[in-house]
Amino acid sequence: MNRFEEAKKIYAELGVDVEEAIKRVQQIPVSIHCWQGDDVLGFEGAKNLEGGIQTTGNYLGRARNPEELMADIRKCFAYMPGKKRLNLHACYAILGDELGKLDRDAYRYDHFKPWVDFAKEIGLDGIDFNPTFFSHPKVKDGLTLSSPDEEIRRFWIEHGKRSLEIASELGKAFGKPCFVNIWVPDGLKDIPGDRLGPRLRLKDSLDQIIDHPGYDRKYVIIGVESKVFGIGVESYTVGNSEFYQNYAAKKGVCCLMDMGHYHPTEVVSDKIPSLLCFYDHLALHVSRPVRWDSDHVIVFEDELKEVAKEIIRNNAEGKVIIGLDYFDASINRLIAWTTGVHSMQKALLYAATLPNDEMKKAQDEGDFTKLIYLQERAKMAPFSDVYEEYLRRQGLELDYYTPLKKYEQEVLSKR
Repeated sequence: MNRFEEAKKIYAELGVDVEEAIKRVQQIPVSIHCWQGDDVLGFEGAKNLEGGIQTTGNYLGRARNPEELMADIRKCFAYMPGKKRLNLHACYAILGDELGKLDRDAYRYDHFKPWVDFAKEIGLDGIDFNPTFFSHPKVKDGLTLSSPDEEIRRFWIEHGKRSLEIASELGKAFGKPCFVNIWVPDGLKDIPGDRLGPRLRLKDSLDQIIDHPGYDRKYVIIGVESKVFGIGVESYTVGNSEFYQNYAAKKGVCCLMDMGHYHPTEVVSDKIPSLLCFYDHLALHVSRPVRWDSDHVIVFEDELKEVAKEIIRNNAEGKVIIGLDYFDASINRLIAWTTGVHSMQKALLYAATLPNDEMKKAQDEGDFTKLIYLQERAKMAPFSDVYEEYLRRQGLELDYYTPLKKYEQEVLSKR
């Protein structure tokens, strides 16, 4: 009997069907962010990030154009398990001869059609989309959709509308909704003289974008993302958690929770079941905040496991939209990318191999002795053998480091 068969027997003693767990996790789509490959710079000619966002490090081999980024995605996605989607920002438009002639308020679907062709070619489940409200000259005084300058605000409202139009076509291309996440960096470095005014302007701007009639709502799911603060806007964030939770509830859109966008003692895992009580959908940006919003590569650690548990044991994989969001330029970008995806997959499979029904039953019956016993016993189950089998069935192995390090030597080091 091999190790996996032995593992199945041990899990069966806990009342867990490992085969069903593997099948279940293989069907959960994870939206993988394109921006780990090029440090969030995009293809508009930006040399650095601005607007409350920053990448650190200068490891060799950053993708510099669409061809290089697609080549890197093709390479490292081949070592990632599970059902994959691609998450794009608007700044990754492939503008061709229109580069420098068009601005973000005039982008069209055809600027992203090459991404659709590429995603279909490598067998992805779909594409998700984000308007890019940062790293642009029209982020004025740290403000976009909440700016008191109506010309600035109008530009960003139009960008939001174009983004929904593009997303609608992306959804149609794959026959399923495209998730659109709206995050703005708006805030102030020092103590504001008016906290209400910018929020009323942000609300009005969002209303104009979302109420825009030019996109097919059947193919778009909209989320709004809060933040505590950003670099250069440390004293006041316009779109904080309270603003967006209330806005989403009133507008009928969903909240996106980034794991790094809360106070250090807050955890997203506990927020998931709260929002599931009220929302048809909620969305995640899975990152690892070592110190606040540092967006480190996610690893298989406690809070990631807790997030996955809340998705799996609440049968919420059809309601929770999982997107990854980390960008590390201090290490090999492709290995970082792949490590994060493996970590998310491990967490989902780990959660699916827990005796969730038995633990819930013990809690409901007040048998907390059995609950803690099951929790502790499950920690010692041979999960690594199950994950290795999960990979094997997808033609993968545990070692993705060796082939991607070889790619660095043969390709990345020559850029």
